[in-house]
Amino acid sequence: MKGIVKHHDQTALQDLGGGTTRRVLAYDGQLMAVEVGFEAGAVGAEHTHPHTQCSYVLSGRFRYYVEGEGADLGPGDSIVVPSGLKHGTECLEAGALLDIFTPMRQDFVKE
Repeated sequence: MKGIVKHHDQTALQDLGGGTTRRVLAYDGQLMAVEVGFEAGAVGAEHTHPHTQCSYVLSGRFRYYVEGEGADLGPGDSIVVPSGLKHGTECLEAGALLDIFTPMRQDFVKE
């Protein structure tokens, strides 16, 4: 297999505190997939980074903020946040996001 395979049960679940968890999935130098779990009421604090990010709602409901503007997202919805924009989320109903980053988030890899 010339692709990169990461089995879900062989990836580490990281407790980020405040009702959030992170699981780094498959990645290479240019692309990374990350599963982020949220309890209801948990907050992904507003922040910026140089990566372009696409968030896809796997389950639950979220209020996503980009540069102060809010949008409510539910299962199947997605949002792209361009590099450098301030963004964050509030979990309205427990669920999970699939976050895709380009380039990959080196700061998420502890090797």
